[in-house]
Amino acid sequence: MRAWVVDRPGPVAGSPLRLVDKPVPQPDGRELRVRISVCGVCRTDLHLAEGDLIARRRGVTPGHEVVGTVDAVGPSVARFSPGDRVGIAWLRHTCGICRFCVRGDENLCVRPRFTGWDDDGGYADYALVDEDYAYALPAGFADHELAPLLCAGIIGYRALRRSRLPRGGRLGIYGFGASAHLAAQVALFEGATLSVMTRSEEARRLAADLGATWTGDAAQGPPDPLDAAILFAPVGTLVPPALAALDRGGTLAIAGIHLSDIPGLDYQRHLFQERSLTSVTANTRRDGEEFLALAPEIPLKVITQAYPFPDAQRALEELAADRVTGAAVIEVASG
Repeated sequence: MRAWVVDRPGPVAGSPLRLVDKPVPQPDGRELRVRISVCGVCRTDLHLAEGDLIARRRGVTPGHEVVGTVDAVGPSVARFSPGDRVGIAWLRHTCGICRFCVRGDENLCVRPRFTGWDDDGGYADYALVDEDYAYALPAGFADHELAPLLCAGIIGYRALRRSRLPRGGRLGIYGFGASAHLAAQVALFEGATLSVMTRSEEARRLAADLGATWTGDAAQGPPDPLDAAILFAPVGTLVPPALAALDRGGTLAIAGIHLSDIPGLDYQRHLFQERSLTSVTANTRRDGEEFLALAPEIPLKVITQAYPFPDAQRALEELAADRVTGAAVIEVASG
């Protein structure tokens, strides 16, 4: 089968991915083999390719927003059958016995495994997944619309919940890419007033089209104090202005797995009056199930930009250059 692998991590302009031929994997135990239709391109894939996120093993196939059809199953599979449309997301294994798993915080498991980091992901014709970590997918969405929901959507949903946005509250979003444009729609559906801070004029237009009442630059700041904010851009220098934009008791949630250095904070200006700063680490399967159940109820408008399978490298380059509006998706089956 065809598969892209992270060959030599480094600047994306240096083509860190390499296209290789791998054996078609065989499912065992409770594993599903998925014939991949599409795979979303996540900024985490970019961090992995460039070496900001150190690969767990050499030659791993990236991609963790995987949509496809079950075409073979291991002997102990009970939840799915050949022909079922399923999704494979970032979290692919937890130990189930550590203190975090036992209390329901499996996203903090001490021995987790992740798709496209520990094990091969979706930049390939086939992938394996334990059935307990595969998602049944909602009807009403095309494959290319579903792919971004499996990481960008789920992580955006968790970030929104971590921001403690009250019903009808004022939310600020910093950066407006794949994850942000989905989280924004959940917040708006639940009655929020939305301000979006981004450099991209095209992203500002998309935010306004989706219902944002104000768009602008982070240096300007939103017109009113925020009850909550989410930082999607991996830019640590945005943390101080985002905290300063919060109202009393507000929370800033940082959604990314990687962030550049945060400058020094002024306690009185940035944290006093019970302002909070929190991170977001992976997700639980419960997050994914809740979000995928909510998606058709809204219903989510998923903006995607498609790339043929041979152009996976170009998709990463354009993501790095902020030339993707919405979410980039690699068309594997038609590549």
